[in-house]
Formats: sequence, C-alpha cells, structure tokens
Amino acid sequence: MPKHGKKYKEIIQKIDRQKRYSFTEALEISLSSSYAKFDETVDIAVKLGVDPRHADQMVRGTVVLPNGLGKDVKVLVFAKGEKEKEALEAGADFIADEETVEKIKNGWFGFDKAVATPDMMGTVGKLGRILGPRGLMPNAKTGTVTFELDKAVKELKAGKIDFRVEKAGIVHAPLGKASFGVEKLEVNANAFIARILALKPSTSKGTYVKSISVSTTMGPGIKVDPSILK
Repeated sequence: MPKHGKKYKEIIQKIDRQKRYSFTEALEISLSSSYAKFDETVDIAVKLGVDPRHADQMVRGTVVLPNGLGKDVKVLVFAKGEKEKEALEAGADFIADEETVEKIKNGWFGFDKAVATPDMMGTVGKLGRILGPRGLMPNAKTGTVTFELDKAVKELKAGKIDFRVEKAGIVHAPLGKASFGVEKLEVNANAFIARILALKPSTSKGTYVKSISVSTTMGPGIKVDPSILK
C-alpha cells in the first residue's frame, strides 16, 4: 500500500467515504481539496459490469472532450507526399522521416500521439515493440490510421482521447486540468460518460455502470452516484 502524506490524510478525514455525490459536488470537493503546487489533472474512473476477457464485452472507443485537455498535445504523423503537407497544415508537430524513426529507436518520445496513413504502416510496424507498450501505436480503431489526416490531427489537438476497459473492468480517462473549474470539467465528464453508455455491449447483463469516481493527480477518489445516469 502506498504511503500518503499529512495533507492527503487531512483531506480524507473531511470526506464522507460512504456517500455518493453528484458530478458537480464530487468535482467541487476534489478541486477544493487540491493542494499540489502544479495544475493537477482531473481523472475519472468508471467500473463497468463487463468481462473484458470476452471479445464481445470489450469496451473501447474515443471521444473528443468539448473543453479539451488543457495541454498542448504534440502529434507525430507518419505520412509522405501530399499527405505530409495536409498533416502540417492541420497542426501536426512532427512528420516522421527516416531520421525521426531512428530517434524513436534510440529513445526519443517528444510527442503525445501518433497518426499514420495506411500506406505507412509498414514503417510504423517496425516500431511496434517500442510504441505499443507506451500507448503510442497508431490504430485504425481509434482513428489514428487514416488518410483523413486533417480530421485526425485536429481532433487530437482539440482533446480527443482514446480509452479501453482494463482487465478489472475499469476505464480510466483524463477530464482536463484543475484550473478548468467545475463547469468545464463537468461538461467533459458528461461527454465521456455519454460515450461509455453508447458503447454498452449487447452481451452485458445486469448493472453496466457499477461505480464512478473522480480525482486530482494527488488527491483521493471522490465517488459519484451512478444512479444519476438512469
């Protein structure tokens, strides 16, 4: 078990651990309890009533958060010819040439997201063992393997996130920065939850959303009442 500091323990004592709050209340508590000297990220965790071991119960998708993530997302694009120009005009930070590929092989990761055109996947595939474990591998299911680079790059820069249910049935995602304030974070949270609900597998029986919690980088999880989704 991780050891928590004095401030964290003081915050825990002020929270009713048995209560389930509305999104507004949970975010207010989370933000008012923030004590870090940096602009913390606010995260959401949703426990789903699915068994990810079964392919037909895998919950995976993407969503563009209306208020973004509060960070400058660095996008690397694997493309050639006219598609290079399209990517740069859309706001891409890097175009992966041979030198860039070698830099990645040597440990360079100065980007947050990677996009590739289908005809470049032969090159990208050689980096699979490096990009895959870091969640940077372009994937058609998340819209990052596409010829529509203008759309893909702009969505990523605007705050598009991809998510996938973990083995324990939990989906984690960032909602933005603490400096956003409650209103903007709640809008992002509602967009994320709406997407989760839309992806409910037909084979999922019983309660789909079992629990929800929000937290800042350094703070405790504040439980949200899942019944508000009904």
